Amino acid sequence: MTLRLYDTATAAVRDFEPVQPGKVGIYHCGLTVQGAPHVGHIYKEVVFDVLRRWLERSGYEVTVIANVTDIEDKILAKSAERHIPWWAHAYEFERELHWAYDVLGCRPPTYEPRATGHIPEMLEMIGELLESGHAYVAPDGSGDVYFDVKSWPSYGELSNQRIDDMEAAEDADPRGKRDPRDFALWKGHVESVPLTASWPTPWGRGRPGWHLECSAMAGKYLGTEFDIHGGGLDLRFPHHENELAQSKAVGQKFARFWMHNALVTAAGEKMSKSLGNGATVRNVVQRVRPIELRYYLVSSHYRSVVEFSDSALDEAATSFQRVEGFIARATEVTGGVEPAAALPADFVTAMDDDLGTPAAVAVLHNTVRDGNKLVADGDSPALQENLASVRAMLGVLGLDPLAEPWVSRTGVTKELTEVLDGLIKALLDQRQAARERKDYAASDEIRDRLKALGVVVEDTPQGPRWTIAPHQSTEGN
Repeated sequence: MTLRLYDTATAAVRDFEPVQPGKVGIYHCGLTVQGAPHVGHIYKEVVFDVLRRWLERSGYEVTVIANVTDIEDKILAKSAERHIPWWAHAYEFERELHWAYDVLGCRPPTYEPRATGHIPEMLEMIGELLESGHAYVAPDGSGDVYFDVKSWPSYGELSNQRIDDMEAAEDADPRGKRDPRDFALWKGHVESVPLTASWPTPWGRGRPGWHLECSAMAGKYLGTEFDIHGGGLDLRFPHHENELAQSKAVGQKFARFWMHNALVTAAGEKMSKSLGNGATVRNVVQRVRPIELRYYLVSSHYRSVVEFSDSALDEAATSFQRVEGFIARATEVTGGVEPAAALPADFVTAMDDDLGTPAAVAVLHNTVRDGNKLVADGDSPALQENLASVRAMLGVLGLDPLAEPWVSRTGVTKELTEVLDGLIKALLDQRQAARERKDYAASDEIRDRLKALGVVVEDTPQGPRWTIAPHQSTEGN
């Protein structure tokens, strides 16, 4: 089976065929860095991180471009409320975005262009649109430039809408528009906005429209035709619809596939700061470990709505801890193995079927269940093969606790582990001696003291073994 992906533009799952054999170019819309990212924001990053890992595992050379929108009306408004420069506000939350990427084990994009670094490319694109008659300068002298949606007959093709059924675009003052649905390519400077948030153009100083930014940056780094353009489902219209129209209007083929992940909701509503229900990544990873949050997000299909709740998060954490427990036991018995070169056929089938992570996670748990049966019999080639397979699957999902970045974040060195192991085994020997002389009170006291310290003792046919109980994370603070 070859990789098949759902394409929003055709509303169908299609065979994936890249523009260049063996290479894949992906552009996914990064954040407008107006505030700290919440789980709804970072879901997109996790989805496209898994996509990248799967494409690379399938043998492709992958280039990922994810922009940073560092100039936008919300940034200007929020920086004014804080009485700090807009660029300082944007940079503060750009750094917060990078922290969230990293804490959830997402590899950074191949390149991450900022909107403010690509004004020349945007102006060049506006010039082409003006020359071809698909854009116009507002006649009121404001310096605004608009895309003429009625000049482009295919407008609405991505979101499957007719122009006459669309609501007015609310991204600029409608007084200079020919049609209320025309959208801003360039916004003329106004006195309420700092002069530093404007650039000179033939039609006056101003700043770029949001939609224009991504078209200019995608074209610069991936060319006039590339493989996958993605983002959250809420970007399909108007943002991606506008990108598609303006890019095609200057002669670009643009993206072959449009991938949109579903939204993360809270109590049935889109997770956002405006609703007051945005669970920031920084806050959530105080409740559960980052690797558990990633597992929670990976376990859902990217086109299915994720209903965020504490109970669902706790369930996911418990489920992942069972996987970790097997890895710890199997590694102890076998001495450790590297991830397998091959993956289970059912796992491959699931991932090739529109990135079917729920089915892939089910294969993972089935393999862990089989592995748990093998552990009881001690080291064996079958157990080693099973553990290697589990690690390989986790690697694709970005969840292998024995691989980077997770293995470097335990804060426990090999030397410290050996010392700790010796101390705990000494206590377990005391516990065993107490049990043999039937001093169960002393035995229970040792067990309870270890439990209070976060050490879980499990009595097995091979003797007692211990693990450190998963704890609330403070990573990133």
